[in-house]
Amino acid sequence: MTAVTALALWVLGLSLALLLYTYAGYPLALWLAGRFRRLPPAGHAASDWPLVSISISAYNEEAQIRELIKSLLALDYPRERLQVLIISDGSTDRTDAIVAEYTDQGIELLRMAVRGGKTKAENAASELLRGDIVVNTDASTRILPGSLKPLVAAMCDPTVGCASGRDVSVGAEGADANRGESGYVGYEMTVRDLETRVSGIIGASGCFYAIRARLHRVPLPGTLSRDFASALHAREHGYRAVSVSDALCLVPRGQSLRKEYRRKVRTIARGMRTLWYKRRLMNPLREGVFAWMLLSHKVCRWMLPWAAVAALLALVALAPAYLWARLAVGLALVVMALGTVGWLTSDRAGVPKLFAAPAFLIAGNLAAAHALLRVLAGGEDALWEPTRREVVKAG
Repeated sequence: MTAVTALALWVLGLSLALLLYTYAGYPLALWLAGRFRRLPPAGHAASDWPLVSISISAYNEEAQIRELIKSLLALDYPRERLQVLIISDGSTDRTDAIVAEYTDQGIELLRMAVRGGKTKAENAASELLRGDIVVNTDASTRILPGSLKPLVAAMCDPTVGCASGRDVSVGAEGADANRGESGYVGYEMTVRDLETRVSGIIGASGCFYAIRARLHRVPLPGTLSRDFASALHAREHGYRAVSVSDALCLVPRGQSLRKEYRRKVRTIARGMRTLWYKRRLMNPLREGVFAWMLLSHKVCRWMLPWAAVAALLALVALAPAYLWARLAVGLALVVMALGTVGWLTSDRAGVPKLFAAPAFLIAGNLAAAHALLRVLAGGEDALWEPTRREVVKAG
C-alpha cells in the first residue's frame, strides 16, 4: 500500500465517520443519554397564565400581515394577558396601514423610521414589551390556536428560560418543489426533542419561541441570530432551553430552492457569528454535556461540506486501485446530477421525488460552505430582503 493510498483511506474514513456521527451517532447518543433523564414538568393551572408579549418584526409584508393578525387574534389565550406588537422595520408598502386597522383590537405597531434589520428592530422594541414572557414569531408563520398555552406552560418551570415551538413544514397542495425541506425539518424537531431530555436545546426555532423578558432584553449585535442566541442566553443565566412538541406552528416552505439557498446562507452565516460571540459555551471543561451538544449539533454540521469534498477527493485517489471506490465515485456523480437537476427545476411544481432529497442535500451543504466563506470575508447580514413564502390562511 502506497503512502497516498493510506492517506486517502484515512481521509475517507474520517469523513464518513463525521457524516455518520453528525446525522446518526449524535441523535443515538442523545437517545441513550435521555433514557436516564426525567422529562421536564408539563403544564400548570389556567388561572396562572402570565402576561405574554408577542413580538413580530415585519418588512414589506402587506401580502400576509392581515392573515398573521387574524391568526394571532384567534389564539386560545386570555386576551387581557396578551400583548401583540408588530415592528415595521421601515416598510414602504401598506404593512403599517393594514396593522393600523386592528389597533382597536389591541394590535400595537412600532414603526422604525429607518430600516435597520430584524435584530436591531427587536432591540429597539424590547422596552415596549410588557409581558413577563416574550414570544417571537414572524409574518409567514401561523401559530395554531391551541399552541400558545403549551409553550407558555413550559416557561412556568422555573428552570426553563427559553421554550421553542415545533415547526411543521407545509407547502401548497400538490406542489412538489423543495419537498426535501419537510423531511429535514421533521428530523431537526426530533433532535431537539432528544436534546430537551438531556440538557436542553442549543438553539430555538425563529418561527415560534418564548423567552423570559429579562433575557430578551439582553442587547444583541444586529448581525447575530436572536433565536440561536436566546437558547445560549438562557444557558449563560442558569436556565435551560426546551422544545415543546405540542406548540405547533405552520411554516410554509419556499417554493424555490434557489431562493431558499440564499436564505440558508444568511441564516447559517448569522449562526456562525452568534456561536463565535458565545464561544465560551463550547468549552467542555466549563459547560460539560452542553458544550458537546453545541459542537455536535452546529460545528459538526458546518464541517460536513468540507468533509464531503475531502471524501470525494479520497475516492478519486483510490479509484484506480479499488472497484468499490470507482463505484462510489459514480454514485456520487449520479447524486450530484440529480441534485443539480432538482435545484434548477425547483421553481416549478411537479419536480419528481427522485430529485427532491439530493437537491436539498446539495443546497444545504453548499450553503454552509458559502456561509463560512462569507463570514471569513467579513460579510454582514443585518439587512436582507425577506424570503417571500406562500401565504398560509388563518384557521
